[in-house]
Amino acid sequence: VGTCPERNMDILSLVLLLLSVQWSWALEDPLLPFSEHLDPEHKVQLKWGFDEIQGTILFELTVSTSGWVGFGFSPKGGMTGADIVIGGVGAKGSYFTDRHAGGNSMPVIDQKQNYKLLSLTETDGKTVMKFQRSIEACDENDLTITNLPMKLIYAYGQTDDIMYHSTQRGTKELSLLKYMPRVNPPNSMYFDMTMINFTVPANQTHYHCKIMKAPTFDRKQHIYRIEPVITNFDLVHHLLLYRCPPSVTEPFEAECYTSLRTNLCMETIAVWGVGGGAFEFPEVAGLPIGGNVSDFFYRLEVHYNNANKSTGRVDNSGLRFYHTTELRQHDAAVLGAGLVIAPWYAIPPKAKSFLTYGMCDTAYFPKVLETPHDLQVFSVMLHTHLAGRKVRVGHFRGEKQIDFLAVDENYDFEYQDVTNLGKTKTVKLGDKLLVECTYSTENRSTLTWGGLSTTDEMCLAFLFYYPAMNLSGCMSFPNTTTLRSEMGTTWLNMMSTKTWNDTSINQYQQTLKRIDQLVVIADSFKNISRNTGLIPNLSVIPSAPCMSGCDTKNLALLWLLLCLLVHVK
Repeated sequence: VGTCPERNMDILSLVLLLLSVQWSWALEDPLLPFSEHLDPEHKVQLKWGFDEIQGTILFELTVSTSGWVGFGFSPKGGMTGADIVIGGVGAKGSYFTDRHAGGNSMPVIDQKQNYKLLSLTETDGKTVMKFQRSIEACDENDLTITNLPMKLIYAYGQTDDIMYHSTQRGTKELSLLKYMPRVNPPNSMYFDMTMINFTVPANQTHYHCKIMKAPTFDRKQHIYRIEPVITNFDLVHHLLLYRCPPSVTEPFEAECYTSLRTNLCMETIAVWGVGGGAFEFPEVAGLPIGGNVSDFFYRLEVHYNNANKSTGRVDNSGLRFYHTTELRQHDAAVLGAGLVIAPWYAIPPKAKSFLTYGMCDTAYFPKVLETPHDLQVFSVMLHTHLAGRKVRVGHFRGEKQIDFLAVDENYDFEYQDVTNLGKTKTVKLGDKLLVECTYSTENRSTLTWGGLSTTDEMCLAFLFYYPAMNLSGCMSFPNTTTLRSEMGTTWLNMMSTKTWNDTSINQYQQTLKRIDQLVVIADSFKNISRNTGLIPNLSVIPSAPCMSGCDTKNLALLWLLLCLLVHVK
């Protein structure tokens, strides 16, 4: 309790910082990227954003009323068992309570108030209530917010006397943590980029590449939705679409990475993995197509995992792109980060939990870009192969870890999807991103090498961000010269003949992390900057307890000051 005054000074500093950037939030609050009207008349609007790593979810409810407003979660869509908040601005000021309902009667105030009010205003006949809670239930009267669709309920009155809502109520089912907006512009069109009658080889692993042009458009447009077009779900493991540099001017088709022509196109544009579905961009950003990018060729890469080595299978898989002439505020792009895919990187057998690291140091962006800038990251796809068990992306600023950009503690090879972060996260120029992958090779008796095969391994994170830069990759690899010096001049032979046990596995893992790393930055035109760096230490994932005490007071103070300053304007 004694630290509250000092923390309040920090809050005042934060207020000034927020005010300095408030105009950049005028069109889109990066903390509230999702929005839905809960009623047909559009009198009740819900905005929200979440942080699964911190375990919190933020709501902003706007209702066309000067009376009380209510919002909550219901097991079946009615009052019984519902987890509810009620608030408003009355004659004596604002009021806000965390409640629960046992039936069709006045909701009872919870003994523990686990919803945190951040601001409550009433202007021009509209009440706006912003509040935060834990994603997990904090007591027996709260409901956990899950990855599945949930039934949201709302109600409101015309006065601040909380009484029967009559017809001013409703229910809407939404998937809050797996939300995907469906935008349908009036001039929406689509085109496909797919394989055409390709006969899949009878090999367990095959990467096939097809270089082609996208349809030509006279003026710039934005792709706002990408869908997979899969004809053989049992064979197609993942798809990648790369933009080629201007030097690629002819169509071409061959097995990937066997020809220099397929190696030239490395700027990631779109990603799909097994188990994933369609992906929609946020309303502020879209992938550019047409206009000054009409002349580019693209490389479609399809990874076929033909486990049964079937013969004669014909495939036409690829991607469908929905686009519109209604341009969005920003061009979006995809940046590949993680560990450089190289065949001389080895994971020992019999490892219960072996860690690898790939680092992206954005301080080196100016070496390949004339005007680099911050990244606003909104989605990510994490990728390993069969031995992968966990993937974490740490975010560092000034040698200190400030966040996890993304985390998957239960990585599933059979379900690889582009995941929305729940809010837009800013990666400032100079920040470091560390991709950490955890592998299990307990059931393997030989080394697992870095490579393209399903039985090889990768450690990658594809970051979806805006505004776009001409970047294709930001990755690292242990300095092989230092590694040979540390492990012995006959490193490859030593790796193959070494007796692997818990001690030797841990020593090798620590060596890989300790030695200097080669950090590689590549732009869209194959210009590459090679630099050095060291792997920072990742912290454990913080727990997300329900806030109370000073935290609650500080949040209330912060939002009170912000509200007062907004009213002064």
